[in-house]
Amino acid sequence: MERRMVDSRKVKVDFSLEDMDLAEFKGKATYEQIKAYVLEQTGLKVSSLYIAQIKKKCGLDVSENFNLAKSENARQPQCTPEKEDAIMQAFRHFGII
Repeated sequence: MERRMVDSRKVKVDFSLEDMDLAEFKGKATYEQIKAYVLEQTGLKVSSLYIAQIKKKCGLDVSENFNLAKSENARQPQCTPEKEDAIMQAFRHFGII
């Protein structure tokens, strides 16, 4: 049996998505994917804050934000109805709702 030394920092892996069950990824999209989808479909730019507001409105989990306001009565901009509709469309596209 022939033995070869292999550089352990490099591994080539081939796989096909055709054989994978992608059901577990349904309903999961990053904020960046949602922003890109909304921009592509509607031409609107939405912020992570707006996406989080709509997720909360739908009763979805929102991860803790480390950039929280310093005071309790700090004002935050609210998502416009037009952007809310675009975000909801993205949620439906990604299977989030």
